Amino acid sequence: MYTLDNAVDGKRVRSTSSRTSPVFNPATGEQICTLPLSTNAEIDAAVASAKKAQVAWGEMPSARRARVMFKFLELLNKNVDDLAREISREHGKTHEDALGECARGFEVVEFACGIPQMLKGEYSRNVGPGIDTIAQRQPLGVVAGITPFNFPAMVPMWMYPMAIATGNAFILKPSERDPSASMLAWELFMEAGLPDGILNVVHGDKEAVDHILDHPDIAAVSFVGSTPIAEYVYQRGTKAGKRVQALGGAKNHMVVMPDADMDQAANALMGAGFGSAGERCMAISVAVPVGEETADKLVAALKPKVEALKIGPSTDASAEMGPVINKAAFDRINDYIDQGEKAGAELVVDGRGFKLQGYENGYFVGGTLFDKVTPDMSIYRDEIFGPVLSVVRRDSFEDAVDLIHGHEYANGTAIFTRDGDTARSFADQIEVGMVGINVPIPVPVAFHSFGGWKRSIFGDHSIYGPEGVHFYTRLKTLTTRWPTGVKEGAKFTFPS
Repeated sequence: MYTLDNAVDGKRVRSTSSRTSPVFNPATGEQICTLPLSTNAEIDAAVASAKKAQVAWGEMPSARRARVMFKFLELLNKNVDDLAREISREHGKTHEDALGECARGFEVVEFACGIPQMLKGEYSRNVGPGIDTIAQRQPLGVVAGITPFNFPAMVPMWMYPMAIATGNAFILKPSERDPSASMLAWELFMEAGLPDGILNVVHGDKEAVDHILDHPDIAAVSFVGSTPIAEYVYQRGTKAGKRVQALGGAKNHMVVMPDADMDQAANALMGAGFGSAGERCMAISVAVPVGEETADKLVAALKPKVEALKIGPSTDASAEMGPVINKAAFDRINDYIDQGEKAGAELVVDGRGFKLQGYENGYFVGGTLFDKVTPDMSIYRDEIFGPVLSVVRRDSFEDAVDLIHGHEYANGTAIFTRDGDTARSFADQIEVGMVGINVPIPVPVAFHSFGGWKRSIFGDHSIYGPEGVHFYTRLKTLTTRWPTGVKEGAKFTFPS
């Protein structure tokens, strides 16, 4: 067992904090390392380092910053297996799933490599007699990211590559549950030639979050996590005068129409509902079959697949699903299954009591399938964040749309149908930020942007892609005229 360091001013730095947090292997329940929870003075030192380094970095030609990004991308691809193993060891997801997480994070780094094109700005000549207008985007300065446990490599990469490519310095506070992937990525970025102080990693809990939100030298904060915390981060950060993007929770529905390919829909639900043990903000946790016959067929197709789920540690190459993150999550998910059963939902497959030989102390929950769930039940209303799929039957397409509109979350949704009119109507009508048509997890690629609606996001900007460029920069407009030899007197009317 070892102690994990912070990364400040280009060096690993051992925290002197008396407060610590254990990091566990969720497959075994054993402690891997001890994580000191940084003091406010240590966070201040990281911010001071970032503030000092950012000036030269922000003035550097964007093409030179892009060269560092290209090298970082090269090193990430070269070390992808090591990074995936760090993810799996502390989070528990399968190695293949961790590799997929890495790939989606690397896409954002790849997009950031094109930053010279994205920062070209706009130019208009002769907007008036001899007058030109130039619009340019400039970095904010020092910005920060607070990231969740479920994607310990990908979500930080949704933030700091874009922030750094646009000329900012970045303070990353990763999840205290699985921080090692962020440290490995920091090492690779330093090896790529990133100047000292441009990316700093500080570990901590709520005390660190509050200090980041209040810090006068941090101009903007990005956050991904649960909705109650996202709302708190947004309110406290904006009160302190910061620009904030705070992405919250989800309860993603997948509508299955009578004309859908039922086998395709069931397979899609298996991957989207049980991949990464359901610990995804874009997981499908509610299946909405339209019509009783459709529902019966879907449940019949799902039941044997859920029962056959191959559950195991990340070291088992055949495993389809690993453990949940910790004991608290394990207990919470099991409690929700209890609640669903007591509320009268039909428990088709019960994931409670799952045990894996040799891993009896691991935090494994079996795949769970509920049918005949109603909107008043807690298993429908709440984000369970575990391998629990609820089937909510609806009589018509309109009823399915109304069900989705009635939920407080609006992160992602999907519909499975062969009918183009139905698909188009769904895409046009549905009040959700990300929509899949026969695609169960519609996470946008890196050159688009990710973000939900309603209580799934707080702030005006989605994350990464073009929205990321706008979030981490501010607009400056220059109106210029040079002497032409023509002298004019004073004008007191509004310029036109």
